[in-house]
Amino acid sequence: MNIVEQHVLRGPNVYSAQPCLLTVLDLELAAHAPAGRVDACRRRLLALLQAPPRHRAPEEWPGGSPQAPDDGAAPARAVEDVAMALQCLAGTATGFGHTEPGAAGRYRVVCGYESEQVAIDAVELALRLLRGLLADEMEPPPEPPPEPPLELQLADGLAALRATAQRRAIGTSTGAILGAATVRGIPSTRITPEANMFTLGWGARQKRLQASITGDTGHIAVGIAADKELTKTLLREAGVPVPEGTTVRSLEQALRAARRLGGLVTVKPLDGNHGRGVTTRCGTDDEVALAFERAREHGRTIIVERFIQGADHRVLVAGGRVVAAALRRPASVTGDGVSTVRQLVEAENRNPARGEGHSNILTRIPLDGQAETALAGQDLHADSVPAAGRRVVLRGNANLSSGGTAEDVTDRLPAQTRATCVRAARKIGLDVAGIDLVCEDIGVPLDGRNGAVIEINAAPGIRMHVHPSAGTPRDAGAAIVASMFGDDDGRIPLIAVAGDGAAAVTLMIEHTLRRAGIATGCVSGDGAFVNGQAVTRGDGGGYWPARTVLAAPEVEFAVLETPHAGILEHGLAFDRCDVAVLLDGGAGAAPDDMARTGAVVARTAARALVREAGDRHGAIGAGVETVYFGADPAHPALRQHLARGGRAALLEDGALMLADGESRLRLARVEATPHTTPHEPHDSAGRHLAGVLAAAAALMASGLDADIIVAGLRPFLTAGAGAAARLPGPDRAEGLDQIAETVRLGNQVERVQVGALIVQA
Repeated sequence: MNIVEQHVLRGPNVYSAQPCLLTVLDLELAAHAPAGRVDACRRRLLALLQAPPRHRAPEEWPGGSPQAPDDGAAPARAVEDVAMALQCLAGTATGFGHTEPGAAGRYRVVCGYESEQVAIDAVELALRLLRGLLADEMEPPPEPPPEPPLELQLADGLAALRATAQRRAIGTSTGAILGAATVRGIPSTRITPEANMFTLGWGARQKRLQASITGDTGHIAVGIAADKELTKTLLREAGVPVPEGTTVRSLEQALRAARRLGGLVTVKPLDGNHGRGVTTRCGTDDEVALAFERAREHGRTIIVERFIQGADHRVLVAGGRVVAAALRRPASVTGDGVSTVRQLVEAENRNPARGEGHSNILTRIPLDGQAETALAGQDLHADSVPAAGRRVVLRGNANLSSGGTAEDVTDRLPAQTRATCVRAARKIGLDVAGIDLVCEDIGVPLDGRNGAVIEINAAPGIRMHVHPSAGTPRDAGAAIVASMFGDDDGRIPLIAVAGDGAAAVTLMIEHTLRRAGIATGCVSGDGAFVNGQAVTRGDGGGYWPARTVLAAPEVEFAVLETPHAGILEHGLAFDRCDVAVLLDGGAGAAPDDMARTGAVVARTAARALVREAGDRHGAIGAGVETVYFGADPAHPALRQHLARGGRAALLEDGALMLADGESRLRLARVEATPHTTPHEPHDSAGRHLAGVLAAAAALMASGLDADIIVAGLRPFLTAGAGAAARLPGPDRAEGLDQIAETVRLGNQVERVQVGALIVQA
């Protein structure tokens, strides 16, 4: 078995609405293996993976139809099942798989994915393992093979998959924000496979997100929050209570500062985060010296400040309001009278809720130098056996990133403390901020006597609010999304055009919009264009040019040609469009194949589906308005549609009409020239006129006014089928102006009354 080709389908495709990996396999000798033998190999691998055989296909989606029995497909189906199981065991869940025959005895194996690189590696590993097993079954080697045993190959391969999954995993805080955006219908795109940076929304409405820092967060504000001493200075100026302290750069300075403050002090790096290098409750010179050395591991400038008595709290502020508050507790274990501290920590770290870093809702507890210091303060060490029921604290700080836990206390926060936290965030200049404060009772207003604000975070983790260990979960992700977008969904209007003549129709629509003063992004076979200027050239349209247009911050309206080949190779670049335009036929594509990809585009339409009366696409686009276009007003499908009150763009009595059943809006007369005769709709002139009608219908479905439609389409109406052909891209505006000079049309939309019926003509 060999991989012939492979395609990452990053958007809606002929198999699923979700991203998929398509692998074309040449089964070679494996095609002749008995199906029972192949199934035995598959079951052996799944048993080693402790994964039950599974197979699911999506409902109501092209390609998701039940799969007919096919013994010849057994090896390909085995690759599918094992690859899916490997992805799930690597921590990237997927539930969709599909296998179908291709050309020349090859098979297409389709697997959904969460991480595309994990999916690619999983398919390769599944193929390698199955190939080896089948070779052993069919022709046992005379001596042990040089490859490692199957179990070792599987363990090593799975470890590599997990490492890749972890390296490319999205943090729980960022994931909560992205999940909230998805619920709101806001599209999101990861900028690179491993970067924790995303674009939310499209075009002129897009926003950036990195971890929990939004694109609206100022660079200066982030710099201030990173400098704890500068933060304290500004907060003190705003009347926010902060602990007394100073910065030092040597141990001698640290000792003098601690003595001057008196009592217990906290020692921490000036620009640290996640509690790294922070030591609290330092009372002796030795404790200060040890704390200073640990803080120096994370920065050269150190803060020595008065220790504030009380519990550690985090208040999340987003969009000028308090979203959530949590009581944070340091990492700890409870003795059982038998186990050592080390064993108790190991047992707690096996908790499925704990993971490395920010990969899970809790972080594994480290047994490091700071844990040793915390234990020493309790007269314990890692190999001590604490009494049953004794709580052993393993950290001087309560950060979740060092193994701490959190309890929601949002409802206990007094109005005065809420106002103080909002004022603190505004003073620093942060739209999203994590306010760290220490107080003995969070229910008592923070006034300088009951605690103080000790730190402000510009990229606050929100998993403690979304997944608290106790108390009410808060949808902090939704609050951050609301602070970024308000009630907007981050989308710009989008028209997608598919089928024969899509490039010409795309250019007509784009020209009309741009003439109306709308900033456009356009993709045609010639490349990607923004406001009529070429951004990329000669790439045939499809996924990547569409991504270029949707990511352009100037674009207010996108018009995208969606070629058949592009959908098969990469899927769509968008999950949803406002209007889908489906033209009949397709160059170089069989009717069935064209219908399959056309259905993918149609299913993304959220507002309307524009299609030709009597086309061959069948019943698609359910749930949205259908707008017809056609050059033959007597066509039965068109007449029935209008009789039901449907809308259409049609040619009637020598004029381009927009109709909604009883009413007619005549945009412009079409002079019957040899270039525009509708009598042979499948010749080039007829297809050109059909394209003009399709463009008019799409613009009407998008809510454009009639005067805008007629002004934009006028150059194309009597200029002939060659009009669009003479325009290789929207940047040829001078060509459109020249064409417009030759057009003989009425100058305005007319309104007439016929009998008792108002007809707009």
